[in-house]
Amino acid sequence: MNEEPTGQEAKLRDQVRARYAEAATAVTAGTRNTTLLIEDSCCSPTVSSCDGTNASTKRSFGAGLYDATSAADLPVEAVEASLGCGNPTAVAELHEGERVLDLGSGGGIDVLLSARRVGPTGFAYGVDMTDEMLSLARANATKAGVTNVAFVKGAIEDIPLPHGAVDVVISNCVINLSTDKPAVLAEMFRVLVPGGRIGISDVVAEDHLTAEERAERGSYVGCIAGALSRSEYLEGLVTVGFTDPSVEFTHEVINGMHAAIVRATKPVV
Repeated sequence: MNEEPTGQEAKLRDQVRARYAEAATAVTAGTRNTTLLIEDSCCSPTVSSCDGTNASTKRSFGAGLYDATSAADLPVEAVEASLGCGNPTAVAELHEGERVLDLGSGGGIDVLLSARRVGPTGFAYGVDMTDEMLSLARANATKAGVTNVAFVKGAIEDIPLPHGAVDVVISNCVINLSTDKPAVLAEMFRVLVPGGRIGISDVVAEDHLTAEERAERGSYVGCIAGALSRSEYLEGLVTVGFTDPSVEFTHEVINGMHAAIVRATKPVV
């Protein structure tokens, strides 16, 4: 079991928890969520529009990254609670009967989409540390009539599932928020079956940006300051045992930092 963070790490985790609790509360209360997460830009999770100065970043985060067909049958609260930077269920290539785990599942949109893709013989888990998000996700599953799901409280650095519990791990713009990313990568590897895979959306920095330069571009809770570089991500995945790692930039969210698709496989032997 991984130790609880202390000091600055604990402070950052509390800030992240408070930020997402606020977003869940706003959605539950009927306040429309924005598609932008970066708090240092013109929007925040409870503001519905931007002025024109940063309009190009408006679709970098949130519900706007899901096509209308995918989200059509989901509760509006699940869609509006999305604060991610991609659509990991679209890149994970899920198959009938697979077991899927979503790290930092929030309002449940990716878990519900995963449950639909794996069908009644499959199962989708969501892990989140925020009580308000867990309550919202469970309510959304009930509204959607989805039963092959479970939302579990826990930290992504210490996933409350046994070894080899799932075939696929997904996550949507959450790993960059962790204060112990090596632990997250190791936990993903642990809970996967041999031959299992990850399909993750995350914010990733270009290799030339220092940690200080990343912090200048945005806050930790805004998914910017804590982002790994591409080479750091690749090295971290290899270190814990993954093979065939890849980091593919999809769109720039701020100068030198991109939404990215991260893939890797746990070897069979």
